[in-house]
Amino acid sequence: MSWLDDHPEVRNIRCGAADLNGVARGKRVPVKFARKLEEEGTRFPLSVLNLDIWGEDVEDSPLVFEVGDPDGVLKATERGYVPMPWLDSPSALLPLWMFHEDGQPFEGDPRHALRAVVERFAALGLTPVVATELEFYLVDDSGKELKQAASPRSGKRRPGAEILSLRALDAFDGFFNDLYDACDEMGIPAEAAISEVGLGQFEINLEHQADALKAADDAWLFKLLVRGLARKHGFAASFMAKPYEDYAGNGLHTHFSMQDKDGNNAFANGTFEGTPLLHYAIAGCLRGIPDLTLIFAPHGNSYERLVPESHAPTGICWAYDNRTASVRVPGGSLSARRVEHRVAGGDVNPYLFIAAVLGSALTGIEDRLEPPPPISGNAYEIDLPQIPDTWDAAIDAFEASPLVRRIFPEALIQNLVMTKRQESHYFDELTPAEQIDLYLDTV
Repeated sequence: MSWLDDHPEVRNIRCGAADLNGVARGKRVPVKFARKLEEEGTRFPLSVLNLDIWGEDVEDSPLVFEVGDPDGVLKATERGYVPMPWLDSPSALLPLWMFHEDGQPFEGDPRHALRAVVERFAALGLTPVVATELEFYLVDDSGKELKQAASPRSGKRRPGAEILSLRALDAFDGFFNDLYDACDEMGIPAEAAISEVGLGQFEINLEHQADALKAADDAWLFKLLVRGLARKHGFAASFMAKPYEDYAGNGLHTHFSMQDKDGNNAFANGTFEGTPLLHYAIAGCLRGIPDLTLIFAPHGNSYERLVPESHAPTGICWAYDNRTASVRVPGGSLSARRVEHRVAGGDVNPYLFIAAVLGSALTGIEDRLEPPPPISGNAYEIDLPQIPDTWDAAIDAFEASPLVRRIFPEALIQNLVMTKRQESHYFDELTPAEQIDLYLDTV
């Protein structure tokens, strides 16, 4: 029985997959054709998952004219249908991923890249347990300059940042009520919402789960939901890394631990330090940061966030319960030892991001790599190796890295590099206002 049988109110469906930028690419289909879509899938050009941020073909892409722009076969993921509560008419989204005609996964699909990393952990008897924290701004973009959204309750704007302010949350109570209801409908495990450092900035955590693919699905769907629902409420929501020059950027942090075959936390042994496996994973994450920065900071605007003293890490280091570090072991119960990776901006593709974090941790585990000593104090004031601070430097490092090739297939690496070089070239021609307009609703 199809999910649609229990939801006869649904009038139309969307089917789509995430491209390399995390943008949803797909089709609108009348509900009468849903059965055929479920059974046979649909077809897009392979190149559709390798478009630039404007939705244009990548010049000289090997997926386009060189091979005649062939189709891939897109099949429903195990997620199945999810409702789209931000639309006026009852609608559903069927998430897809791409395969070749012979049934082999398309290596340029970000979801397949994450699946491959998870399968490598499974071969070691380990299961990643993953959670995400997503920051976003609620903004008014109706004028020439971006400004914080006015409270629907009072019509007023916050005069300053209100960290963990209940008043700031209450100002958008209707939006957050609808957001949590929508998360329940869509099967997104949303936890606490907090008011963050920036004006009109909020964070919502998604629960830990022993299914990294679902965690990435949830983050991807959550971003679609927040942006769509905000528009329904008369303002905009943005996950772009740095919408305001003078306020903190948006991060997308992930927490992860490892379950062994018996379901135990393989990072925990009852000590403050944690297990050797925890330390191998930390060392792998640290080693991966310079080469994987393009995944953590994929856009021109991303590098506006990665500056000292701005609530984003800039030095490559780790620490216990220290938010100035790029990799953190949070406090709390010793049985819940886990890693928090704090480098990425809110503008990332969740599939590539989680694949990069888990993949770099995996290389540390495979190589039994030992991390340097944890730091203490303010990481911004310590002489540390630095995260690449320009887009072009990150592209070069990603392209040349043997480590990246231990995580991602060659086809995806080359597709992403070509996409980012094209975007970088045209980004330099944009005014600041045009840059904001490009990224605000897209990433």
